[in-house]
Amino acid sequence: MGKIKLNKIKLYAYHGCMDEEAKIGASYLIDVSVKTDFTKAAISDELEDAVDYVHLNIIVREEMAIRSKLIEHVANRILERMLKEIPLIDKATVAIAKVNPPIKGNIDNVNIIMSLSR
Repeated sequence: MGKIKLNKIKLYAYHGCMDEEAKIGASYLIDVSVKTDFTKAAISDELEDAVDYVHLNIIVREEMAIRSKLIEHVANRILERMLKEIPLIDKATVAIAKVNPPIKGNIDNVNIIMSLSR
């Protein structure tokens, strides 16, 4: 068993419950971690025997481009799609951080972390 991690994918998106968030948008940092068996890929040296991290990044970018009120909703879509499209994944975890959220106080980011297993 092994783990693939994509760290701090930087995107600009338009998620949030307030009208201003839909118009102005915000910066996001996304971390993805997937558990998979590396045995076959380690022996074959072939991409079809491995989880392609390019595919993971594409899923994140496409789902983040679809507006949602809640980042939990976006995270769930990302996780479900990863497990549906990439059968080699046993468990996926995604963390979405909204940078400089529109709330009172000096807060760097608001972060949610979700996981989904087969």
